[in-house]
Amino acid sequence: MKEKLRIVGGARLEGEVMVSGGKNAAVAILPATLLADSPSVIENVPDIDDVHVLIKIMRYLGAEVEFADNVLRVDPRQVDKFDPPYELASRMRASYYLVPVLLGNFMRAEVPLPGGCDLGLRPIDQTLKGMRALGVDVDIRGGTLSAKAEELMGADIFLEMPSVGATVNSMLAAVSAPGMTCIHNAAKEPHIVDLANFLSSMGASVKGAGTDAIRIRGGRHLHGANYTVVPDQIETGTLMIAAAATGGDVVITGAIPTHMEALSAKLLEMGVHVTSEDDRIRVRSNQNFRAVNVKTQGYPGFPTDLQQPLTALLTVANGTSIVTETIFESRFKFLDELRKMGANTRVIETTAIITGVESLAGARVNATDLRAGAALVIAALMADGVTEISNISHLMRGYERIDEKLRSLGAEIELVRSEEA
Repeated sequence: MKEKLRIVGGARLEGEVMVSGGKNAAVAILPATLLADSPSVIENVPDIDDVHVLIKIMRYLGAEVEFADNVLRVDPRQVDKFDPPYELASRMRASYYLVPVLLGNFMRAEVPLPGGCDLGLRPIDQTLKGMRALGVDVDIRGGTLSAKAEELMGADIFLEMPSVGATVNSMLAAVSAPGMTCIHNAAKEPHIVDLANFLSSMGASVKGAGTDAIRIRGGRHLHGANYTVVPDQIETGTLMIAAAATGGDVVITGAIPTHMEALSAKLLEMGVHVTSEDDRIRVRSNQNFRAVNVKTQGYPGFPTDLQQPLTALLTVANGTSIVTETIFESRFKFLDELRKMGANTRVIETTAIITGVESLAGARVNATDLRAGAALVIAALMADGVTEISNISHLMRGYERIDEKLRSLGAEIELVRSEEA
């Protein structure tokens, strides 16, 4: 049975909505629980497909896992396998976060190459470089990342770019490596800081997360911990853009406004009203948007995961916007779908030129990846008429009950299940 979203455009979003726990933080924290010698309880875990796949993998490896009401309990004491199956590991990008964890437990890991969204090459050479620096013999054989070590030892790791994946994997390996590890040119995203805070709560020594140099004194005893996952930065931003797109007045609660400063600045530049207080962000707009230029960067710059949703909004801005994508070279595939709805866009290498149109029209479109799905939802909310979005498995694996949340704000959005969806 396949699923699609059916959206009738033109409804104004209004009201209050709670943001879920962070997807990118959760899929790094959950593998880390396997390094402990006692159970952990993780709260505010988003109820999304990626989390359910990871739970299945952890259970296969031998962990006892319970998940209900966004609270996850992990008992890792019976973990006895180091080779998750292809049919599970290949379904999500974050499966390779299991490699350093299994190395810490067994000095060996056999993990199929990660799946997830097709955003281009997404090479893992920086991850391999970090592991090798710590003493790991690692290579790729037959589509499997094979890693083993006689022992792990702290070392300096110099990343050529601030890769989130390489930073997470280096952190997860370094906590099991006796001695001092310094990760230079580390990623600074909020979920990097959240992982560091969780590792610290387990007894690890992690300093400097959120800066470009993370220092870890490894080899310490790690125990289970109780922890609450940080709010989802990208879901927060997607809801902010959706509110603006519909001329709405929406208060997003449970958010961290400082994480949203790059997006808030762009929305303000476009003429959207954005105010914040404590864990609340209010977004109001009159749908009279100014064109702006956007360039994606690592945190605290403009996040690549919000480029596609914002680009959807720019299709109806007054003037011409230039969007430069510096992280993933295939982020612009979704523009083919926006053009079906009447968007005026063209792409030159890593730059999209968006000339605003008066309005979009509903159409049948296909979500090419997770954030493209979110962008199409935003376009559909603005469009005249009915839009049907197929291939929404990407979207549903990354956003918790996004259709229900938008419906609670007044959107006419329906999840349709059928053989033809």
